[in-house]
Amino acid sequence: QVQLAESGGGLVQAGGSLRLSCVGSGRTFSWYVMGWFRQAPGKEREFVAAISGSGRRIAYADSVKGRFTISRDDAKNTVYLQMNGLNFADTAVYYCATSPRFESTIRQYDYWGQGTQVTVSS
Repeated sequence: QVQLAESGGGLVQAGGSLRLSCVGSGRTFSWYVMGWFRQAPGKEREFVAAISGSGRRIAYADSVKGRFTISRDDAKNTVYLQMNGLNFADTAVYYCATSPRFESTIRQYDYWGQGTQVTVSS
């Protein structure tokens, strides 16, 4: 059974930083793309960042480029999202997910975590 568990969310002031972690089990995650998504109240879930199984391919949403960094440690089955320069628009529940292909739509990510809340105060 594949499971993903996010952690590291919380309340932070604007301009601050957080590092999210997502630990996986039940799959050889080094073979799979890992992605981060977020969903703000009343909005659709949106892509944030993705990293290929090799770590050589990385993609970011335009809204987070230059502020967020995705990385992975396959020895720990863990993917990270370092978030710097947080602003109110980053407030959302953040989810990690896994997919067999880098060029995947949200629907093509097959396993999801439960999410971790990130709240940025002004």
